Amino acid sequence: MNYAIVGPTACGKTGRAVALARAIGGEVVSADSRQVYRGMDIGTGKDLDEYGDVPYHLIDICPAGYKYNLYEYIRDYGAARANLASRGVPEVLCGGTGMYVEAVLNGIQLPPVPRNEALRAELSGKSLEELTAMLRRYKTLRNNSDIDTVARATRALEIAVHYHEHPDEHDLTRPHPRQDIMVIGIEIDRDTRRERITRRLRARLDAGMIDEVRNLLDSGISPDDLMYYGLEYKFVTMHVIGELSFDEMFSRLETAIHQFAKRQMTWWRGMERRGHPIKWLPWDMPDDDFVQAALKMGHELS
Repeated sequence: MNYAIVGPTACGKTGRAVALARAIGGEVVSADSRQVYRGMDIGTGKDLDEYGDVPYHLIDICPAGYKYNLYEYIRDYGAARANLASRGVPEVLCGGTGMYVEAVLNGIQLPPVPRNEALRAELSGKSLEELTAMLRRYKTLRNNSDIDTVARATRALEIAVHYHEHPDEHDLTRPHPRQDIMVIGIEIDRDTRRERITRRLRARLDAGMIDEVRNLLDSGISPDDLMYYGLEYKFVTMHVIGELSFDEMFSRLETAIHQFAKRQMTWWRGMERRGHPIKWLPWDMPDDDFVQAALKMGHELS
């Protein structure tokens, strides 16, 4: 049996995933859209010291400044899964990027889509609103990641048109739900979550998060490219380049993380409605109790 550990930021997913992986002789596969970047350690909460002797995958696999995407995650996840399967090792998927987790649970594949220069020329000059309206003719937009810039909307349309013209490939993008993953959610009440977010933010700042951002900028990454990653990297960068005072940065970042946690919970609840049951366990269970409860649920599913 394989497992997925999900939940909002600051609920303690990493520690739970490591404890479970150690108990079943498994390895952790990250499902975090920002932990893939090297050098972005404190701001993304990699907490690599928590892994100990438990191997992990899909962390530190590309340089900071790169714009990793869902297609690449599905490709890299597939390689990690094949590696584990070849050795008979169970996986513990862990992360807060709902889009990545749900793609894994759905068994979706995304064949590579080439650039369509003729289509790009046709779309050139269109507004984001026009591109969004066109994209809605091809797909239901569950989130705004495809339509936050003209470039992304253009690429999303390019992909949608390709699959429309190649229905055999499009079939691979349809859900083929996996039955071998038990999804466990870390349940934490709102007030405790907010308190932990604030405490963790202070700890990360004390641990050198501002210096981490400054070093990334000094390495040649532009402020705009760093702010692209959002949350810590957006607001700390704005502070480092002089656009926000420390207090303004802290206040706005704290609010943004609270909002992010709320969006994560909205995704998990929506995922349940879309046919992926989540077994919720309290965030403050002792590790041994958590592992035993997870194993029991996994046994009942298998």
